[in-house]
Amino acid sequence: MYMKKRPIYVIGHKNPDTDSICAAICYANLKNKIAGEEVCEPRRCGHINEETQFVLNRFGIPAPGYTKDVRTQVCDMEIRDLRADDDHISLKRAWERMKEENVVTLCVTDNGKLAGLITTNDIMETCMDVHDATILSETKTYYGNIVDTLDGKMLVGDMSEQITSGKVLIATASPEIMEEVIVPGDIVICGNRYETQLVAIENQAACIVVCIDSKVTNTIKKLAEERGCRIITTPYDTFTVARLINESAPVGSIMKKDKLITFHTNDFIEDIQQTMAQVRHRYFPVLDEDDNYVGMISRRNLLGAMKKQLILVDHNEKSQTVDGAENAEILEIIDHHRLGTSIETANPVFFRNQPLGSSCTIIYSMYKEAGVEVDKTTASLMLSAIISDTLMYRSPTCTEVDKRAGQELAEIAGINVDDFAREMFRAGSNMGSKTPKQIVHQDFKKFTVEDKTIGIGQVNSMSAEELAEIKEKVLPELKDIMVSDGLDMIFFMMTNIVTESSIVAFEGNKAESIIDAGFHITAGSDNIALLKGVVSRKKQLLPTIVEALQQ
Repeated sequence: MYMKKRPIYVIGHKNPDTDSICAAICYANLKNKIAGEEVCEPRRCGHINEETQFVLNRFGIPAPGYTKDVRTQVCDMEIRDLRADDDHISLKRAWERMKEENVVTLCVTDNGKLAGLITTNDIMETCMDVHDATILSETKTYYGNIVDTLDGKMLVGDMSEQITSGKVLIATASPEIMEEVIVPGDIVICGNRYETQLVAIENQAACIVVCIDSKVTNTIKKLAEERGCRIITTPYDTFTVARLINESAPVGSIMKKDKLITFHTNDFIEDIQQTMAQVRHRYFPVLDEDDNYVGMISRRNLLGAMKKQLILVDHNEKSQTVDGAENAEILEIIDHHRLGTSIETANPVFFRNQPLGSSCTIIYSMYKEAGVEVDKTTASLMLSAIISDTLMYRSPTCTEVDKRAGQELAEIAGINVDDFAREMFRAGSNMGSKTPKQIVHQDFKKFTVEDKTIGIGQVNSMSAEELAEIKEKVLPELKDIMVSDGLDMIFFMMTNIVTESSIVAFEGNKAESIIDAGFHITAGSDNIALLKGVVSRKKQLLPTIVEALQQ
């Protein structure tokens, strides 16, 4: 059986920020160290933004693999790795292989690629319907197949040669009659009669098959070598040889090669179920992403498909999680945000939610609780996440726990926080080549409040000039972005870390009244408001929106 190794995915939210990516990497590392083996794998469900890419490049860490959808796939099923490695094996061996494995289908491969497939019905029909004595020459059967099928020995000749002409016949008549029947290229089934063997060789038969392991004289062997006639001996009698010999034909001669219904390991089960129901095949070949043959699946395997296992970090709202999460098994949630529209689970889960400035602050605490040493690289990643999410400890979400964790991690990593933060935020606000939609979605989250779907994006910078350029670029497109995202309202925070303030652009019904009433200001006619002291989406902007809508 083939079963792809199934890691537990540690994954953050859509449109991931630095905290989301670093939390996935560092928590997967913690789980693996505790387990003593690679059981978890960090993943992401969105593109890496410039700030996060700077962090990963700085510390030489590859980005987590991209996972768009975690619905159950073919690779989550039990796949039966059963194959014939080439199309030259005999029908008899193919039949025996299927009987041994209790299957009715055998896939045939060529250098790892699917060449065709054969079923027990195909073999039965061939054996019952084909009465042509020239089938072995028509199918270019190898002499080795005859030897194998008849459990014989090749006394004269090369088993790698193929039969290219002639028919199969049984030498039951007298030598005088057989002399008129045998033509060049024939395969002659005979017994121990010297005269019959001699006639076959002299008439240029391609091969004689001697039954019941009868002794072949040296004279016959020598003459056969001189005339190019092969000699095969078999323990079977003439009747059995006549019945079996056509089963030495290669599977390639009758296997199906065209219009094969195949699936790939990354196909989603719900997408293949209809095909499996409509086509009355017992087994279906499975290929990998490079079209290499992997194995076979049947309808029965659908019942045993295993859901993907997830650990969610830095979020707990359904609208923010990876697509298909409702079809996966969620094992844990590590987060520091509000409890929003809940993610439903079939079983109880480990859920750790703390009112801290960063998910990585929680994860650092878990390293210490587990007694796992934090190496320099891991410390650098967790520090980057804390600096990013707390805006270098300036955000109102930042707590003393975050500051203390940051100081300890900076000491382990050997990093000057002020210098590093300046470089990181500068990299994150470099939006020169990005479209307005890409800028808004760089750090973007959707929330459902009452019956409204709201999107909030944020970009941070230590440069007022950079933020002004971003504002000019995004403002004309913000309404179109809201419509294309299917939102009722959209807010985009352009946060100046130095002045600890944000310019908020907004669109949507009631968006202006929410800003006016929530922050006791009058927004500009161009749908822009300057919010002094507001730098946190989680603790300042979102709660104000929620409260205004609920009232």
